[in-house]
Amino acid sequence: MELIKIIIAILLPPLGVFLQVGIGKHFWLNIILTILGYIPGIIHAIWVIAKNK
Repeated sequence: MELIKIIIAILLPPLGVFLQVGIGKHFWLNIILTILGYIPGIIHAIWVIAKNK
């Protein structure tokens, strides 16, 4: 299941974060990072998924 979340995080970073932690501060931070730049959004999403195993 974690592999699927990581693949989703690469394609749509906010969705990957949402699936891991729901709507909260990490979700909104990821939306902002994804708007500012796609790569920072991906890095943050993968970090959140790896941290919250």
